[in-house]
Amino acid sequence: MLEYLKKSKTNNFFLLAGPCVIEGERMAMEIAETVKTITDRLEIPYVFKGSYRKANRSRIDSFTGIGDENALKILGKVRSTFNIPVVTDIHTADEATMAAEYVDILQIPAFLCRQTDLLVAAARTGKMVNIKKGQFLSPEAMAFAVQKVRDAGNNMVAITERGTTFGYQDLIVDYRGIPEMQKCGCPVILDVTHSLQQPNQAAGVTGGRPDLIETIARAGIATGVDGLFIETHQEPSKAKSDGANMLQLSLLPNLLERMSKIRNVINQF
Repeated sequence: MLEYLKKSKTNNFFLLAGPCVIEGERMAMEIAETVKTITDRLEIPYVFKGSYRKANRSRIDSFTGIGDENALKILGKVRSTFNIPVVTDIHTADEATMAAEYVDILQIPAFLCRQTDLLVAAARTGKMVNIKKGQFLSPEAMAFAVQKVRDAGNNMVAITERGTTFGYQDLIVDYRGIPEMQKCGCPVILDVTHSLQQPNQAAGVTGGRPDLIETIARAGIATGVDGLFIETHQEPSKAKSDGANMLQLSLLPNLLERMSKIRNVINQF
């Protein structure tokens, strides 16, 4: 898996992109096909992202998914149809083996990044493990999460920066953390869209600043991040989860083109 992420002949960044949550087969397949077409042209290694279930919701009436088995089968179909790797979140140790049958990368949510049983269970599946940095953790502290995966016998691990709590309803990205986490000897990914969330709103629905997506992505590429994580949807305003901070799918081609140009310039230094 690590070799795949580094396969770009132009030393480009890799991309994890897709909807926040699987809402149905048609939307997932359309997003995967669109993004794959773009990334093939730009020589960006691509991993389709989609959560089969959203366990961390503010309100009990929030959409959580279409059913684990249904969503996982859709992820499996994306994987086989387009011949691309797939990443999804897991929330408990028991879910690791179940999800591993359908995906290539198991993602540990930020709030759960210190859960030893979860990290070890993910590691023991033999799949790559992507650990999102907790909004409450320093970059240096992620070395211990990475070591838990390695001590469980799995060296395929990545870290994702997704912002640090800044007051009650905002996040901020400390770009100093990217080279710091790279000292762990694993890829570091910047979750562009979740870094722009505005959590804990009074209405119980997370807000966001999608107008700053390119700003955050540009700074990440300039800092030398290995990969970008971007949630995208055909119609973010109608998305059933995290629509407030997702990127409109039609805007993705131009964004990736500009980020590739910046990466090309950075590679010359």
